[in-house]
Amino acid sequence: KKKTVSFSSMPNDRKINSTAACISLMLEGCELKKVRSNSRMYSRFFVLDADMRSVRWEPSKKDSEKAKIEIKSVKEVRVGKKTPVLRSNGLSDQFPDECAFSIIYGDNYESLDLVASSADVVSAWVMGLRYLVSYGKHSPEAPGTGHPSLRTSWISSVFDLADLEKSGRIPVSRAVQLIKALNPGMKTSTIELKFKELQKASERPGTEVACDLFVEAYCELCTRPEIFFLLVQFSSNKEYLGVKDLLMFLEVEQGMEGVTEEKCLEIVSKYEPSKEGQEKGYLAIDGFTRYLLSADCSIFDPQHRKVCQDMAQPLSHYYISSAHSACLLEDNFWGRSDITGYIIALGLGCRSIELVLWDGPEGEPVVYTSPSAASCVPFRAVVGLIDQHAFTASAYPLILCLVVRCSAPQQRLAAQCLRKTLGEKLYLEPPNPVASYLPSPEELKGRILIKGKKLPPTCEDSEGEVSDEEEGWELARRLGQEDREAPEGGGLRRVRLSRELSELVSLCQAVPFQDFESSRRGQRYWEMCSFSEVEAGRFANECPAELVSYNKRFLSRIYPSPMRIDASNMNPQDFWKCGCQMVAMNYQTPGLMMDLNAGWFRQNGACGYVLRPAIMREEVSYFSANAKDSLPGVPAQLLHLKVISGQNLPKPKGSGAKGEVVEPYVCAEIHGIPADCAEHRTKTALQSGDNPIFDESLEFQINLPELAVLRFVVLDDDYIGDEFIAQYTIPFECLQPGYLHVPLQSLAGEPLPHATLFVHVAITDRRGGGKGHRRGLAGRRGRRVREYTSTKATGIKAIDEVFRTATQPLREATDLRENVQNALVSFKELCGLTPAANMKQCILTVSTWLLHSDSAPSVTLNLAEQYPPMEAQGPIPDLLRKVLTAYETMIQTSRTLIESADAVYGKLIQAQQAGMDFHKELHRIETKEGLRGRKLQKALESFAWNITVLKGQADLLKHAKAEALDNLWQIHNAGQSCGIGRNGSASPEPSRLQAPLEPIPE
Repeated sequence: KKKTVSFSSMPNDRKINSTAACISLMLEGCELKKVRSNSRMYSRFFVLDADMRSVRWEPSKKDSEKAKIEIKSVKEVRVGKKTPVLRSNGLSDQFPDECAFSIIYGDNYESLDLVASSADVVSAWVMGLRYLVSYGKHSPEAPGTGHPSLRTSWISSVFDLADLEKSGRIPVSRAVQLIKALNPGMKTSTIELKFKELQKASERPGTEVACDLFVEAYCELCTRPEIFFLLVQFSSNKEYLGVKDLLMFLEVEQGMEGVTEEKCLEIVSKYEPSKEGQEKGYLAIDGFTRYLLSADCSIFDPQHRKVCQDMAQPLSHYYISSAHSACLLEDNFWGRSDITGYIIALGLGCRSIELVLWDGPEGEPVVYTSPSAASCVPFRAVVGLIDQHAFTASAYPLILCLVVRCSAPQQRLAAQCLRKTLGEKLYLEPPNPVASYLPSPEELKGRILIKGKKLPPTCEDSEGEVSDEEEGWELARRLGQEDREAPEGGGLRRVRLSRELSELVSLCQAVPFQDFESSRRGQRYWEMCSFSEVEAGRFANECPAELVSYNKRFLSRIYPSPMRIDASNMNPQDFWKCGCQMVAMNYQTPGLMMDLNAGWFRQNGACGYVLRPAIMREEVSYFSANAKDSLPGVPAQLLHLKVISGQNLPKPKGSGAKGEVVEPYVCAEIHGIPADCAEHRTKTALQSGDNPIFDESLEFQINLPELAVLRFVVLDDDYIGDEFIAQYTIPFECLQPGYLHVPLQSLAGEPLPHATLFVHVAITDRRGGGKGHRRGLAGRRGRRVREYTSTKATGIKAIDEVFRTATQPLREATDLRENVQNALVSFKELCGLTPAANMKQCILTVSTWLLHSDSAPSVTLNLAEQYPPMEAQGPIPDLLRKVLTAYETMIQTSRTLIESADAVYGKLIQAQQAGMDFHKELHRIETKEGLRGRKLQKALESFAWNITVLKGQADLLKHAKAEALDNLWQIHNAGQSCGIGRNGSASPEPSRLQAPLEPIPE
């Protein structure tokens, strides 16, 4: 991999940790590139006047009085490429987004577009300017003067408590421990070095430190510039967040709904360390940092920490966490069988465990994972352990996969042991012959199912022969344990099975797989097949649609190839994308594949069951696992991921010869269907210590969000022996929006104390418009020909006529959605916001312009109307006129969508239901029309495509209407809170504006 460099250091390595430091940098001045409307860039020296009332630049052809901007004329300061000039094609690739900022000023809303050498310089100018603008006519005091801040007072009080002798000084060792206690994870050596630096600079060496030195050391060590910058963005006074500031941050950035002032005060009392801050309801930088590091701001959505999916679907509709050689703690050949492996697997929520039974030396069966294992585990001990731990991590059914390699007498002992030990937990009821699907996990709660062979109904003896295609024999043969009963000329082996063991098998009867057509015609829902990794991989590549269809009714188990003698793991995504429920993993082997498995099964309360995507469950649906683009009826989404910084990163475990400094970079990977698999990396943070700043934006398109997994990997670019630092894997559906911390883990999946990544997450629709948090419909706008989803001909006249009636409603549905989406993106761009912004942010931005000027034009929102118009009194500047025009377009397209959606939705559902009426008669019609072979296959595919498209497009329209109603609610809400609304009553609830559309049944 090529090394890349990050220019993330301030001039003279200065750390910006207060507003005073920002203004100090501006007073000294620095070089910035000024961008003109013709896309040319010129280097200029920018400086803040000593009276802090103007920003000047030189050299300039204008006289010195014109080459300046007065602070009082500044309407807004934007970070990133947020103006037409900076967005122009000629410049887009010349500098990163985080190095650009714009000053919007004057009555005509002109923009001064600037590019800095680093994101840190941008942060300093933006923080300083926003601070100066917010004080308006009140001249702020010079940096470093005036009363002690909330923070300084608190740190001083901490020092006073530690000053036991009340001498005004404390030992350096005590000061170090104090800072370490306030900032867990910081290295002792880092703190000691800082005290030495400050003592040397102030010419006060010694073994003790005074209060002022302690305060200075704490502020320099414990202020994270990126969080301070965030606080300044939302703070009214730029030093702390008041209750209203915090409420705004939670609603606008964190995507939280229904936030109250009481909730904000709870956060302040929980995280603000200073007593004064708690009493007054202020969250200063330390409290804000603690809040952002808390579980409340973890990247993992807390709703998914408990069971949150529908558990009443058939068992075949879920992915099931499955273990292969759970009892082995090392590799397949040299590993030792150890009973703790089962406890670990069950503790992680594993719901399917493999037990290979062999004849034991003392007349009782034992469990090996291979005959070469150094020791064996008595079957009785394993069953006792399973009885004890089966339901500690999950109440949902546990499947024991029995692979029988022992004689019939020892099988009888095994059956007796299972009955006696597990008792009523064993599920022994015969399958319901009238049903078509397996019972649900909810119905089978607390039960243990035995998966294994069953004697045929014709067999009346105490034991009989059954076919055996299970894994294990290849391994036995490699170890010299030749199968004496292998048939001549190939074919399936036969094994002896006792009746007692056979009778324990009910809902998971193992049968050999022949082909998909035979399964469709003859397989019963309680019968299941096991596939080797190689065989399943062939089906996944050659006939993925048939494998998906097979898995709608039947359970399938995929086991690793016997060639994996090092117990390495297959990629579970290769089989999940085809709907395979049980992909057996070697839990004892850490790495990427196990990370994917562990991360995936966290999403439903870590209960071991995850509901498969709807497109894989519906009886009639079109889904191609190897699709290279978006799927019919599934809205593709964009993941906007900003990797901001890392905290307390350890050095790679295996790099013993390396020094303490790591040079990390972050890889963000998406794993899912082939169309979604992608990887982006940040620049390398050079000589950054344990807390690197990356400040880099990455973007991913996700075509099937329900099957996508995001994995962060932190690697060392300057490694000796080992580059791996940390990782974290999370299902796409579990991502929270906003500013969040990622709790990093080791290669084995163990938490790394205090090691985190600080990121910003926004999820939007691929094509633009709507809400900026989860399930939002926003994205990038581009000039393109509008694409319409259409139905496909089946070749059966009566059916094609029904689907043809949906042609016009499909076009109308697309137009209604895309017109709103395009109008939303235009409005957001003119407001200087990204497509991920929500409507509340847009209205607040416009109100900020209007409230920052004495001569501001009068613009109001008439909240008396359901679709509030934005009205201007008197002349308005060009930019504002464009904003008002874009707002009006957005309101009108939203109104058309809301008022037309029900009728179009009705037509789509009518066509879908009319198509479904043919479904039961489909085979009769095919025979009548004489369809067979490829034509028949094509007709069935087209029929499934049409049903999927109609349901999917109706679904998208339903969501678009809900989003449009929510936008209206946000406009009412923001209009009232920011002061530009008039005639407003209480904000209407989104649901009161108009009743939502009925959900579409599966």
